[in-house]
Amino acid sequence: MKKESELSLSQLRQDIRSTADKDRVAILQRFFKTGKGEYGEGDVFVGLTVPQSRMLAKKYASSLSLQDIETLLKSKIHEERLISLLLLLAQFQKADAALQGRLYRFYVKNAKRVNNWDLVDTSAPGIVGAYLQDRPRKVLYKLARSKNIWERRIAILSTFYFIYQKESQDTLQLAEILLHDSEDLIHKAVGWMLREVGKRVSEKDLTMFLDKHAHEMPRTMLRYSLEHLKPQQRQKYLKQK
Repeated sequence: MKKESELSLSQLRQDIRSTADKDRVAILQRFFKTGKGEYGEGDVFVGLTVPQSRMLAKKYASSLSLQDIETLLKSKIHEERLISLLLLLAQFQKADAALQGRLYRFYVKNAKRVNNWDLVDTSAPGIVGAYLQDRPRKVLYKLARSKNIWERRIAILSTFYFIYQKESQDTLQLAEILLHDSEDLIHKAVGWMLREVGKRVSEKDLTMFLDKHAHEMPRTMLRYSLEHLKPQQRQKYLKQK
């Protein structure tokens, strides 16, 4: 048996094929909206569960190069892209500052390949958010104004890391930029992050935002943001719609 350090990209792909369950493919395609005109149009699945993908990423975390990760990230197969991001996250968490910078820049350069909500949510907080914690965050505002839905979702989801550090300013400012976004996936992401601000940082910060914007927030965004408020507070803001 080969040592972990000797495991290769081709072996990982063999493991993916041997673990995949073709009976799950149709379910995943429906769940991730791969039909014509849907946000995941054309995405290809082979039938791995998320725990299976995480298991494989853990197995290969110390053996694959950034070039291997890039190859996986360019794959048409959704699970390969997910595993690539799990690998990138694992390497980022163990890297020194210089390597973290390289991995972060790789991620931002390839952001358009992080092209479904689960891929963004798995990777953006722990890579982009973590790297920018003590650095200028101008890039998030650029991403928030992108025409690409996934770059916009990366912008707001990256702030989840800041929320865990008890910061809300960037989340609230980016939420304002994304307030009138046309995509439901952005409405859900912004509402989720606003909810987490109220839950983990300051309910006052959330209610101040709602006092100013509830009347113009998309209903999905508003409902997500209200989930941890008292029933009477929820009704107050829902009546503004």
